[in-house]
Amino acid sequence: MSNDNYILSIDYGTQSVKVSIFDDKGNILAFEKQNYNPPYFSTNPSWFEQHADFYWEQMCLASQKLCQKNFELMNNVKGVVTSCFRDTAVMLDKNHKPIRPAILWLDQRVAKVEEKLPLLNRVLFALVGMKETIRVQRAKSMSNWLKVNEPINWKKTDKYVNISTYLNYRMIGELKDSPSNYAGHYPLNFKRCKWYGSHALKFPVFNIDISKLCELVDQDLPLGKVSLQAHEESGIPFGIPLLSSSSDKANETIGNGSIDETSATISYGTAATISISSKHYVEPETFLPAYATPIKNLYNTEVQIYRGYWMINWFVEQFYQSEKEECEKLGISYLDKLNKEMFQLVPGADGLILDPYWGPSLKRPNYKGMIIGFSDNHTKIHLYRAIIEGICFSLKNSLTKIERKTHKKVERLYISGGGAISDEIAQITADIFNLPVYRVQTTETSSLGSAIVGFVKLGIYDSLETAIIKMVRTKSRFLPRSEISITYDYIFKNIYKKLYKNNIKTCKNIRKLTKIDI
Repeated sequence: MSNDNYILSIDYGTQSVKVSIFDDKGNILAFEKQNYNPPYFSTNPSWFEQHADFYWEQMCLASQKLCQKNFELMNNVKGVVTSCFRDTAVMLDKNHKPIRPAILWLDQRVAKVEEKLPLLNRVLFALVGMKETIRVQRAKSMSNWLKVNEPINWKKTDKYVNISTYLNYRMIGELKDSPSNYAGHYPLNFKRCKWYGSHALKFPVFNIDISKLCELVDQDLPLGKVSLQAHEESGIPFGIPLLSSSSDKANETIGNGSIDETSATISYGTAATISISSKHYVEPETFLPAYATPIKNLYNTEVQIYRGYWMINWFVEQFYQSEKEECEKLGISYLDKLNKEMFQLVPGADGLILDPYWGPSLKRPNYKGMIIGFSDNHTKIHLYRAIIEGICFSLKNSLTKIERKTHKKVERLYISGGGAISDEIAQITADIFNLPVYRVQTTETSSLGSAIVGFVKLGIYDSLETAIIKMVRTKSRFLPRSEISITYDYIFKNIYKKLYKNNIKTCKNIRKLTKIDI
């Protein structure tokens, strides 16, 4: 096999964009990262927006730097594969120009949808117990919010697309995308990887005219070729294929080599997720679909904590800012210091338990996050440990539901994302799940997953399984400590799992008090 088989992997994240060149052994030969400053802006505390062109411009800055330092490598790149964050709405006019800033997946605004669904749809949703879930879906769909609150902009909208589709357009000059990028509030039949027809039961929930949606391309086919304009702006070789485009979480799972029901991937990113990959379409909950991956007939059964390791940034900003500044003066990592301090505490943070549902979910539309068990011996480090453990407990609770659906027991976990860098967090994960936890050779698993997909699409490898064997290597393993796992099992069964059931009425009253209507 030639040593000149290189893939350019572009990972658009919520906080930064990363551009990497991979060889066919899974090695990163060149890497550039461009942090966003700011990553988003807001005219309302619950709104999160960014200009769609901003992400392309930031990618071009990183790509040009990489090209200048690695000109020969860039010229040997055989294809581009991108990874992108999800569920971020972009409105385009007839010239494919953005009408307004993109609305990010973090956004918390809700639509007051007064228009009723067709009678038959209402009856059927009520019969299957999904009336409340559908109401939440409609309220959280940005298409519905725009129609109600910005009718002039909606009237101008010729195409309503995910941010990934617009970034593909900047790359190849065509509004095309893979169904694996549409994990969010769009009328997609996830099992068939096609848009729902206008007569489908779920279509009116999002109420987006089919003509406003982009062209979906079969996962086996390239999306297009890098245009001359994109080459001039980014330095990416003109005419090479854009092989695939997929959501970040789908690529992370592949980058961890986790592609069957016996292993699960945890992503400790801005949003925390747990997922398994399967050749069978298995929904983790009713109306919560399994998502398409960049590989045809492979699906991700996934559950997400909407504000996952975003909570770490929140904690640092609110409680650890002076320590952060002091660490930066000394040239040491404040997160390393924080994790080491946290790890010295006993499992269960001396009785401080946190449930990390800061935002409503499909099954828990009225639920609020909570922290219980405070006493006078608790410190901010206890709160930090409770956050880490609470996210783990929530993910474990989701995994038990996934296992019931698949009728398979997960035997191992792979972790990735910013939180996975910490040995302490990795060990706590192993202890709470009572499963071995693995990390692969790079923290850039989304980029690695993209590269793996790219080499399969180029025909360098004959299957995803072969590519993973050649390109993914275990770097570290964390085994559960039996006595600590017993403690965590007690907390999980006797405290954590009872929080929702015991406090739902209180949460509803809080929502009434704060006038949060969803």
